[in-house]
Amino acid sequence: MNPDYSRAIPPAWAHMSKVFTALGDEHRQRILLTFEPGERLNVGQIAEVSTLSRSAVSHHLKILREAGVLGSRKEGKEVYFWISKDFLREVLSNVLDYLESNA
Repeated sequence: MNPDYSRAIPPAWAHMSKVFTALGDEHRQRILLTFEPGERLNVGQIAEVSTLSRSAVSHHLKILREAGVLGSRKEGKEVYFWISKDFLREVLSNVLDYLESNA
């Protein structure tokens, strides 16, 4: 057992808490599952297939974007979102690296 519970969180883990918090909500998980590989969607497209209101979808998209789970870009009046695969791979690989080093 490592008795130094108070030691600093490793820099590679800086975004992990936000990512897991964002992914911990069932509605946000469903939003992620809406995306086909390589697809970019706007709020309206996601709200069409969701049981949530457009404003609720917007709220969840904001949380996912702020956590880095989704990327976004404004094009005209619409904002398009996509899954930030490289970022998620990095965050999840940090967890796997920790598990492997402590096996």
